[in-house]
Amino acid sequence: MKQPKFKRSWLALALALVVVLAACGKKEENNAGGSSPAASPSASASESASADPSADAGIEALKGKRIAVVMRFNTGTFSAQYVDGVKKQVAKYGGEATILASENDLAKMAANLDSAVNQKFDGILVDHGDAAALTNGLNKAKEAGIPIVAFDSGLNSFEGITNLAQNDQLLAEFTLEKLAEEAGGKGNIVKVWVAGFPPMESRQISYKAFTEKYPDLKEIAAFGDASNPQLDTQNRMEAVLKQYPNKGDITAVWAAWDEFAKGAANAIKQAGRDEIKVYGIDLSDEDLKMIQDPTSPWVASAAVDPTSIGTVQVRYLYQKLHGDKTDAEVQLEPVFVHRDALPTDKVITTAELSQYVEGWGSSDLGNTDYLKALEQAVGAQ
Repeated sequence: MKQPKFKRSWLALALALVVVLAACGKKEENNAGGSSPAASPSASASESASADPSADAGIEALKGKRIAVVMRFNTGTFSAQYVDGVKKQVAKYGGEATILASENDLAKMAANLDSAVNQKFDGILVDHGDAAALTNGLNKAKEAGIPIVAFDSGLNSFEGITNLAQNDQLLAEFTLEKLAEEAGGKGNIVKVWVAGFPPMESRQISYKAFTEKYPDLKEIAAFGDASNPQLDTQNRMEAVLKQYPNKGDITAVWAAWDEFAKGAANAIKQAGRDEIKVYGIDLSDEDLKMIQDPTSPWVASAAVDPTSIGTVQVRYLYQKLHGDKTDAEVQLEPVFVHRDALPTDKVITTAELSQYVEGWGSSDLGNTDYLKALEQAVGAQ
């Protein structure tokens, strides 16, 4: 009886040994495969990175683009810094920007837009456009499949165009409220403003509300011309100063554009009327230098960094070139800059302004991971 039981035990033990040996052989095979280069962590990461070849292809397709910048005018340092922002960002993407300035001539601007379409630029940026004047060209661009991003142009009724705009009403409110505060809510003011531009029309809304809020601040003169803004403002301001020759006749000047502010400030300073303060809109390096000058009548301005405007506008255009659906409207929030916030021991530029004024400087608005990758790819070449 015991012998059969012993045999059965021996057979069971032999069978278990066979199973163990087979398992060991299988484990060795797996270990051998796991040690191959294809299965190493670095190789796996490489495979993962190249798993989607369309990602690299999409970035490559954005290089070498030809971008037209159709501008109504390119007067003054604000426009110069805006153009600088556009050109540098397009270059970072491996493209080339061509400036088509129109000397504040809407007929010429329309012709420049037509030319950009006919030359088959890959994308078009519009600066301070006009809906009525540009309708035909905008429709031609749409038919040709050329994407457009506009700045301060009021093209919101055109489907497919992304419109960048400063918060123009807030720009005006910042400066007008400070004027009222420092004037004690009463006095005589001069307004330098011009109709016919979407941002100017928006700023006028705030100005109208301001006059209703502060009835003791009286407008005694108003003028403005965009054709030769700085010199024209200086000449007209000189005439107003002669009309009101006594100290106290004029409390302040509100200028709806930095070119207007420069002209008014020059006239006031030359006349020795240091009791009159100037409040402007927009800010460039030249403007900032004037505001820092303690002998200058220009004491404050509200603005969005012009270089950042150009940069952000380019980003949204490249989103369109990538095939993304972009917002119809993008609003850029301004900051208020007063002389009191600036250093007195040195002259700074707008590149350093963020150290003294919160909210100023470079913006990441409109940036994407693939655009950052595009910059890196172009920079590595």
